[in-house]
Amino acid sequence: MGEYILALDQGTTSSRAILFDREGRARAAVAREFKQYYPQPGWVEHDAEEIWESEKSVAEQALAEAKARASDVAAIGITNQRETVLLWDRKTSQPVHHAIVWQCRRTAEMCDRIRREGFDRTLGEKTGLVADAYFSGTKIAWLLENLPGVRARAERGELACGTIDTWLLWRLTNGRVHATDVSNASRTLLFNIHTLAWDDEILRYFRIPPALLPEVKSSSELLGETELAGGRIPIAGAAGDQQASLFGHQCFARGSVKNTYGTGCFLLMNTASEVPRSHSGLLATVGWQRNGATVYALEGSVFIAGAAVQWLRDELKLVTNASETESLARSVPDSQGVYFVPAFVGLGAPHWDAYARGTIVGLTRGATRAHLARATLESIAYQTREVVEAMTRDSGARPPLLRVDGGAAENNFLCQFQADILRIPVERPAATESTALGAAYLAGLAVGFWKNESELARQLKIARRFEPAMPEARGQELFAGWQRAVERAKAWAS
Repeated sequence: MGEYILALDQGTTSSRAILFDREGRARAAVAREFKQYYPQPGWVEHDAEEIWESEKSVAEQALAEAKARASDVAAIGITNQRETVLLWDRKTSQPVHHAIVWQCRRTAEMCDRIRREGFDRTLGEKTGLVADAYFSGTKIAWLLENLPGVRARAERGELACGTIDTWLLWRLTNGRVHATDVSNASRTLLFNIHTLAWDDEILRYFRIPPALLPEVKSSSELLGETELAGGRIPIAGAAGDQQASLFGHQCFARGSVKNTYGTGCFLLMNTASEVPRSHSGLLATVGWQRNGATVYALEGSVFIAGAAVQWLRDELKLVTNASETESLARSVPDSQGVYFVPAFVGLGAPHWDAYARGTIVGLTRGATRAHLARATLESIAYQTREVVEAMTRDSGARPPLLRVDGGAAENNFLCQFQADILRIPVERPAATESTALGAAYLAGLAVGFWKNESELARQLKIARRFEPAMPEARGQELFAGWQRAVERAKAWAS
């Protein structure tokens, strides 16, 4: 048994590789950003070959940094940006088109048609999801309909399809494994979360040949082997990034909640073996499957969070580093009535408005870059509150605390404002790489690197706890202003 687990964390803007030891500590970590493509307004694509090359590169660099050989690595766990999907040639492994990213809105009109035809009810009942361009199913249908000759090739069995976990598994195993795990499958809009299988009725509706799709595995089992660092290493775990984060935060108990502040915000609540039902715009999803037991989760997905800070940095040039937003936000007592609704690609939960667009309201001549920076950070907390309130209505219980991770969770101003606006404590674990750690845990459990969840729970350490300090009336006043701003952003592109 090796002394490390290697986690491959393939995100929306970067590929990362982290080596974890038996205490769950990161011993080596390497990251590499890759290019984003925006061929039309609201469209987002990735070069799947660049994703593969960047992930392979950081894996090799992390091993070299730790001076580790294949024999030092007990297993590899994969976690990935969800819903992003691509098609590729089975013989050559060449993609037929760029990967269509989860943020892409090109299938919004297709989703409108689904709702008009009433099939959204079937999708909701079977998949736990909503008819939105966010999910993979409509993206696959778009590729089949719009790329010349692709449907015929798919029906002849020449092509394979998959989300990013499936793509990495395929390339890591040189095409020997075409598989996904239940958590990623549950995000495609094609997977029945009750029967835990691809749904024939839905595939017929979208005209997707079943042979295109990968085999569905559990989140913690031997999936294949890859050649790295002079030897073969088993791949033993896979989970979508948000489900991996839930596991990494050790939200093993029913009702436990985490929020990841990454490109978007993703808040999940463990509902144990019960398939949740939402009446408030949230999603039911598979959390993970291990040793034959399936854990479900209630999820609220916010499309733009940390990406709004990137926009301030890269497009507006208001800051040179994302961390500057904290000192800027603290340099003013409030946002001076400025609200920023970062609906660059529409609004996710609980609104599901594909036609909302980014909006800044409340500007006066006295507004400065500090006020806009503060409004940007506050927008992340406001969107999270919307999801927490919806989750409270659906579950009947308000979370006692919120555990957080992701790049923006390093911002102390944001964490304090989040606690203030939610009126519950916010905990930031010492190990901030919860997503990669979750993938490592799932792989390590599969090969006996760790014995059970109780052993993992002893590793959890909280670095800082943020207690609510703002008067409740002030928080309500600020949130009411946010709600007014959201109404002005809705349905803009329609």
